Amino acid sequence: MSESTLAQPIEQALKSKAEDRVSVASNWQLVWWRFRKNRLAVLSALVLIGFYIVVLFPDFFSTQDHEFTDAKLAFIPAQGFHFFNGLTPSPWVPAVVGKRNLVTLRMEWNVDETKQVPVRFLTQGYKYKLFGLIESDLHLIGLADQKSEDRIYLLGTDRLGRDQWSRLMFGTRTSMTVGLIAVALSVILGVLLGGISGYFGGWADLIIQRFIELLQSLPTIPIWLAMTAALPRDWGPIEVFFAITVILAFIGWTTLGREVRGRFLSLREEDFVLAADLAGCSQLRIILRHMVPAFMSHIIATSTLAIPVMIINETSLSFLGLGIRPPAISWGVLLQEATNIQTLALAPWLLTPGIAVIVAVLAFNLVGDGLRDAADPYSR
Repeated sequence: MSESTLAQPIEQALKSKAEDRVSVASNWQLVWWRFRKNRLAVLSALVLIGFYIVVLFPDFFSTQDHEFTDAKLAFIPAQGFHFFNGLTPSPWVPAVVGKRNLVTLRMEWNVDETKQVPVRFLTQGYKYKLFGLIESDLHLIGLADQKSEDRIYLLGTDRLGRDQWSRLMFGTRTSMTVGLIAVALSVILGVLLGGISGYFGGWADLIIQRFIELLQSLPTIPIWLAMTAALPRDWGPIEVFFAITVILAFIGWTTLGREVRGRFLSLREEDFVLAADLAGCSQLRIILRHMVPAFMSHIIATSTLAIPVMIINETSLSFLGLGIRPPAISWGVLLQEATNIQTLALAPWLLTPGIAVIVAVLAFNLVGDGLRDAADPYSR
């Protein structure tokens, strides 16, 4: 008997086993199996996981206190990080040397590549409270010699001598959290009001749809201007943070509400919904237990694509001075430092928060596209 003849039963057995595995798999397993085939989406998901690790531990990733100011250290250029000293794995950054300009009397800083400042991973630094509870001084990167007067400026400093890298870590926490919370509120409003509109119909459907049309017909920027201008100027960063989140959610739920309504209109006539109704299930249970899970993967994919829109909106509002305000830090607040042409000429590294915005938005879009394709049973 030939080898090909012997191999056929084995191949058929493996194929049958794979088909059995697919036939009993849940919808979430099928979505995951299809999603992980999209390597670009998986890579983008890893990038987002990295962003949200920074969101959880910004102090750990910071090299200095993000609130420390010293005008004498203004506009220090970014120090390049080196992992090797020759062929030896020994991380270091070049030192910065300052010299006062005799004409403008301004301190001018330059990177001196000939002088190395040794750095170390997982070392001690300034003290902070992890999650506001646990005291710690552990940082990802710090000086190898704690007694040294040198400092690390991975992304340089701004006009007040504040470390741009440390401020970027805290700005990431704010901007990424605003997008996530705003989309969560939008999903709640969209599913709730869209579900009521599609399931009950009648006057409820008429009122909700006219309200959605009213919101969608209003120009977005004037609405942002009006609602943010109504915020009291004496509000603290936390109050402004939640107010901006509510504003973004209030404007952003309408599209999902329309989509949920359409899905409910088609699902309410399905056999499993009628069977649940005949079995005596309450309307709330039918909606939450039977109808919403039927297209939960679509909601997740849509939400993933909505998060970058929220991030862009928050960044734009903060950049224009209408959103989160200093001393709070977000990507938009950091980009405010780069609005001056003279500042950009002196310190182009202040544009690095814009790179973070681009990377985060692109990653969210790629993950959203991957989830949408994975959740669509008719996609190829």
